[in-house]
Amino acid sequence: MPRTGGRFVHAEASGTTWPDESLDAVDLTDPETFAGTDLSGYWRTLRRERPVHRHPGAEGRPGFWVVSRYQDVMTVYRDTRNYTSEKGNVLVTLLAGGDSAAGRMCAVTDGARHRQMRNALLKAFSPRAMEGVTRRVRANTRRLVADAVRRGECDFATEISENIPISTISDLLGVPHSDREFLLSRTRAALSSDTAGQSVPEAWAARSDILLYFADLMEQRRGHATDDVITVLTNSLVDGKPLTRDEVVLNCYSLILGGEETSRLTMNDVVHMLAGDAGQWRRLREGSVTLDSAAEEALRWASPTMHFGRTALNRVVLAGQEIQAGDIVTVWHSSANRDESVFAAPDTFDLGRTPNKHLTFGYGPHFCLGAHLARVEVTALLDALRTCVAEIEVTGEVQHFHSNFLTGLSSLPVHFTPDERGLDTLSVPPAHERVEASHRASR
Repeated sequence: MPRTGGRFVHAEASGTTWPDESLDAVDLTDPETFAGTDLSGYWRTLRRERPVHRHPGAEGRPGFWVVSRYQDVMTVYRDTRNYTSEKGNVLVTLLAGGDSAAGRMCAVTDGARHRQMRNALLKAFSPRAMEGVTRRVRANTRRLVADAVRRGECDFATEISENIPISTISDLLGVPHSDREFLLSRTRAALSSDTAGQSVPEAWAARSDILLYFADLMEQRRGHATDDVITVLTNSLVDGKPLTRDEVVLNCYSLILGGEETSRLTMNDVVHMLAGDAGQWRRLREGSVTLDSAAEEALRWASPTMHFGRTALNRVVLAGQEIQAGDIVTVWHSSANRDESVFAAPDTFDLGRTPNKHLTFGYGPHFCLGAHLARVEVTALLDALRTCVAEIEVTGEVQHFHSNFLTGLSSLPVHFTPDERGLDTLSVPPAHERVEASHRASR
């Protein structure tokens, strides 16, 4: 079942296009557009007929460009001379006239300062740190899946997938376990909502809560010699000077949002798809596809981050369309990852797809810092599922997020039929974990 823009649709509809005269009626700023409409035909029509489409403005809101083709999206990502992130990188800030974190948060900073800030952040993603994180991700995922399988039924979105990435990124940031439920709820509210009608002030309030939380945590950690992200950033120099409190806090905010959403929404999506596609589930279970290729297809298919944005710095021509300096330009992964010119049978969910050069993590200087972690998390989930689950069944109505930035499921009730032999293997930790536990006990 192909899915584009937040709704699952039957394959028979995947060849349809959108009536040209109604293209301007689609409001990409409205979360309800993605929760209630199959947009596959809309994106297909734009790719064919209006690859750089002018989205109309509204009262108090400027118009903006919508880039739908893979190669054109790549062009925008690569062209740092003509496009900037410093006026915002998502619709909510771009349409508001800018991002107050520009120049202080890596995601909305460009040029030499961006490179230095990114290098500081990368210190927290060292191979040594990642080795331990990867081990914990696999163990945590095995435990969560095995416990759910033994119970038989669960809401996968709230009982499993929510707890994997938030634990991972919280470990990196140094967030105490007691604070993670609060941080998860604020993260969700900052960029999406479980229900329709969330106000802009509510989203801004959630962002403020996250920023204030990290400001408090930074003060608690000042002077401590730990290797979490907050401490690493506090001790880093950019352009010869320490990062300010605002810079540390804003970059922690960016990491918690980026590191939590992509993995979680991809996990929900792939479980929903596997429950309805016996052929792909069989391929995964039998090992006729690799975990790596399956994870990449899950990421392409879900495309949980629907868009990113830039502002044109100069007059530029893109796909024959003249864009003026100051124009807002949005690039849409949800369309580019279904581009027929790049992906064979793009509306087919194929766990063995190769090559699979999707744009789920973006491209260029702002390529997602957490891409490796997201891949580890999705791969760990697929491995745990194929090991200890015989069948997956969706047992109730799924619920979608309401967002113009993220797409995915906020509720996914499922029943797991256990594979008892696989469950027995998961109950015994891998050899290297048994050795480490023995060493810790002997100290």
